[in-house]
Amino acid sequence: MRFNFDIAESTEDDSRRSLTPKEDVQWVPLQTHSVFTTTTDGGGTAATASASAGGVRNLLAWDGASRLYYWDSNQQCLHRISIRLGEPDPTSVVAASPSKVLRADKELNFVVNKISINRNGSALLLAGSDDLCVMYLFGRSSTKENAIVCRTVSIGSQVYSSDSSAIRILQVSWHPYSDTHVGILSSDSVFRLFDLSSGAVQPEQEYYLQPVEPGRSRNAASICPVDFSFGGDHLWDRFSVFVLFSDGSVYILCPVVPFGSVYKWESILEIYSDAHTFGLKSAKSAAVNNSNMAISWLEATFPEVAQEATDRENLSTIKAHSHALFDASLALQGPLHKVCHGGEDEDLAVRGAKCEGRAVSFLYNLVSKDSILVTAWSGGQLQIDALADEIQPVWITGSAPRLRVDSFDHIRGIAMICESIPAEHSIVKLDQPLDNTVWLGHPPPLLRLAIVDLALPRKTEGSSLITMFADPLMPERIYSLHEGGVDSIVLHFLPFTSQINGKDENIKTPSVHPVLSTCQGEISSSSPSPLSGFASLSDSFGYSWVVVVTSTQECVVLEMKTWNLLLPIQIDKEKPIDMEQQKEKDTPDIISKELLSGPKSVLAPQASPNLRSISADSIEGRSALHQYFKLFHENYVEYAHKVYFELKHHGPQLKRIIDDQHTRLDEAQQKISRVEAKQPMLDERIDRVVQRHNSLEQRLQRLRRLPGAHKKPLSRAEREFKSELDQFTGVELDALRSSIDTLRARLKRYTKSSKDNLTTQRRKIPGRNHVQDAQISQLKSSLEKLSLLNSESTKKVELVESAIKTVESSRNKTILS
Repeated sequence: MRFNFDIAESTEDDSRRSLTPKEDVQWVPLQTHSVFTTTTDGGGTAATASASAGGVRNLLAWDGASRLYYWDSNQQCLHRISIRLGEPDPTSVVAASPSKVLRADKELNFVVNKISINRNGSALLLAGSDDLCVMYLFGRSSTKENAIVCRTVSIGSQVYSSDSSAIRILQVSWHPYSDTHVGILSSDSVFRLFDLSSGAVQPEQEYYLQPVEPGRSRNAASICPVDFSFGGDHLWDRFSVFVLFSDGSVYILCPVVPFGSVYKWESILEIYSDAHTFGLKSAKSAAVNNSNMAISWLEATFPEVAQEATDRENLSTIKAHSHALFDASLALQGPLHKVCHGGEDEDLAVRGAKCEGRAVSFLYNLVSKDSILVTAWSGGQLQIDALADEIQPVWITGSAPRLRVDSFDHIRGIAMICESIPAEHSIVKLDQPLDNTVWLGHPPPLLRLAIVDLALPRKTEGSSLITMFADPLMPERIYSLHEGGVDSIVLHFLPFTSQINGKDENIKTPSVHPVLSTCQGEISSSSPSPLSGFASLSDSFGYSWVVVVTSTQECVVLEMKTWNLLLPIQIDKEKPIDMEQQKEKDTPDIISKELLSGPKSVLAPQASPNLRSISADSIEGRSALHQYFKLFHENYVEYAHKVYFELKHHGPQLKRIIDDQHTRLDEAQQKISRVEAKQPMLDERIDRVVQRHNSLEQRLQRLRRLPGAHKKPLSRAEREFKSELDQFTGVELDALRSSIDTLRARLKRYTKSSKDNLTTQRRKIPGRNHVQDAQISQLKSSLEKLSLLNSESTKKVELVESAIKTVESSRNKTILS
């Protein structure tokens, strides 16, 4: 029996203490809840328009227990729905009606594209493309118009939500080891970590991403970030941040630890012992230096690891202290390269397989001992890789970070520039020994598992946006949410997990299963309906569900099968199946073979020569007749009785078989009659198709005689130039425009902050005007350089656009001629 406790609140303080609802609620199926059945036409149209403009949204969140949250874009409110999993049937989901309505205590001047809840379910993020805020679900609140008004705070208002700022929020996520830390990746190539417990205005940690050296970038897409993901509970992965750029390259920041986050003691002790065992005892000085820096960082961030064994016996969890190396900044490890086999081309190993379009989203998924990285491309492909080696922390010495300390000299904030190390980008091969890779500062290589093509409908304008989620119950399954619906991808091969389990298997391709399709009618003639919410639910009994909400507020609940999904069908290829034996095995015996063979042949007893002269009334005649009668009774009469019994016993079964045969015969005759009736129509259609084919053949012959049909095909150099132009048109121009807007926003913000700082300094220290003048002149020269760089970039963009227009016009003239 299952026990689910639903909490229905009238106020927030009472809701944390009450386990029974204070008002009568009705439990209905989730898909028929009143929240998803009442829609507003005008708001729905606006929501659909915003969804199509901003891509795939997710306005649904689950706290992992008994509450489902849905953001209503029409009413600008949050619905809290209490749910029960597996009641009354094991495969059903019911919800309490009516739901609780939560509203923000401030007006939201942005369109919410994503909501996300933290681990303990106390705070919920409301994220848009240009602003972000957090709503505290418990604590101080008030009730107004049958709704709970919750305290809402803006995050990074000075950076993201200012009127003159062109910085866009690309991705936001709660940190997996903290309930108060939020990671944000923005279009200015900066990853920021905010601590909501100390203040949501100023970030706790800032990492300025510099993937390539200034002036060395071949394309603009290589410096435009797209998405990021935190690592999982595995060695140094728990301290890692994976960043995806628009050209598909993946970089790693390690270690990144929120101040005050909590970790398992065994996990910290494991990586501490690993650094001593494989790092300090290495024969290479680079490995010893890197492991020494990691050990010093661990001892400063987690002081308990350096204590005596008697002082740390009862530790189960450990809290991270604020610390940063004073003379070193984190290295931006990457880009991650594909692992190279012994005879494989090294250039191919670096580039990997080409996917269409640009990278749009990223997912890190930990499955047992395997770290899986999934990259989604705008062409509808999913690139699935696994880390072939462990992640180690890497610092760049000589690049000091910027620290913010309090009056007690405690670190309250850090900011640093994270640059890549191009000299360390070496080709990693599978046959290399362990000493050539461990603790040398090399980024871990990637083992390509598969490239999955989702076969999404082609779009004439724009590209497909894909969002991915991992199944909380079965980590081998990944859900992809896109404009055409929802697909399920199941991984059947995991390199390290299969090796640990003792399985020597070849690489098996993942299986793709469509879960939900929003395409109505023909794909070519209709556009997909965008989705606005997705959540994967699961309980402790092994049942799993998928909840999908469309832009018209329609809810769909689907049960997902988990048992035996990873087990392939076992077929014994060495023992072929004999169809005749299988037919004989499946056919039941109606009459025994003994009866079908007839009565046993019995030899007549040897008679005397004068048997015919013996009278039947005599003693000898009676004895002979009795003997013959006995033999006849034992064989033929008993056989007749057996035949009669068998026929009487199998009569009903034979009748059923005969009736079934007659029914099948009637159905076959009806089908034959229908086919005969359709035969003239089919003949007419075939004749029309043949005529149409002949007319198309004639048109094709006439088109081949035209002068433009024999034009010279493009050369290899021309094809390469055309592909470069297409790539520049689709990806590079957008990246350049985004970079220019970001530079202008940072320039305005820097100018404003510099003026404010100078005014403050003049008020405090009026006597040091010569130092201020020098600083002002230096700032002016920097601003002039930035403006020159901005103007040069604008001119380059204009030249490229004019070149593209010229090529397109010449191409159109050639086609017309």
